[in-house]
Amino acid sequence: MASSPSSSLTIRDFRPEDAEAVATAHRAGREHLVLSAETLVWLNAQPSPEEHFRTFVAELDGRVVGAVRCGVVLGTTTTGVGYANGSVLPGFRRRGAATALLAAAERHLTGHGVTEVHTWLDDEPASLAFGAAQDYRLGRTMQFAGRDLTLPLPPAPVLPAGVELRPAADWAADPHPVFLVESDAILDEPGSEVPMDAYKYEDWLRNDWTRPDRDLALSVVAVVDGRPAAFSMVQTDGVDRYWSAFTACRREFRGRGLTKSAKLESLRLAAAAGYRHAYTSNDTTNGPMLAINAWLGYERCAGERKGIKQLKRPSAHLL
Repeated sequence: MASSPSSSLTIRDFRPEDAEAVATAHRAGREHLVLSAETLVWLNAQPSPEEHFRTFVAELDGRVVGAVRCGVVLGTTTTGVGYANGSVLPGFRRRGAATALLAAAERHLTGHGVTEVHTWLDDEPASLAFGAAQDYRLGRTMQFAGRDLTLPLPPAPVLPAGVELRPAADWAADPHPVFLVESDAILDEPGSEVPMDAYKYEDWLRNDWTRPDRDLALSVVAVVDGRPAAFSMVQTDGVDRYWSAFTACRREFRGRGLTKSAKLESLRLAAAAGYRHAYTSNDTTNGPMLAINAWLGYERCAGERKGIKQLKRPSAHLL
């Protein structure tokens, strides 16, 4: 779309009434992404004294055409790392909105001590070229995969003795045992540039467990002798789209097929509940999970590249 001489671009803070437009921009051309307007409102209403989470919105001639979500990376002893992830509606690209949004996010993060910012770029030429133009170097590769939940699922393998599958909702009153699975599994998550070696239970409760799109009835925990050992956590749009937020296993329980069984049971429950489109993502070096997803019937549908940029502290008048 050609730029009009009278076009007026404004970058401002997110308002709750922007949620539908921002969600639409986030998903445009990316059917594999599942993010609801309700979740966007919730994310921006959460207190984040350490994360300094903020969403900037781009308005072009009074219309919201994109946004960027940014903050300080939590859960690590590595200091000075932030993230900035955004998108612009395809019909309004190349008009300065993405550049202005990213610049606003970088200024915000620099003001909170961030010296290295990470972003995700669609693994296609225009997006990668944009990242390069903004001085982002390319890092690891992620693969998205989708599955039609109206198609038959593979038969469930026999569970090992002492193993049972239970909905995560069973831990609603005290989810700490589930947190212990995640905090152990992320210590060696494939491809991670930043070690997640200081994950706090309170941050996990606030940012993950209590998300409005987290479906605890469809999330499945594999329990070994009464102790959570693995899980497949789920987010949904509440209509027909299902997202595998994280599938993990404590290191001492790996090699027993627990994550495969948990994820299969979660998909079975989702199909029975009327969900029709399932999506997941993995680092392209994560051979075990890629093999599980292929067995489950997922097929690659898109990719992303991590972009990494070193930031310089600006002059005082810019903070």
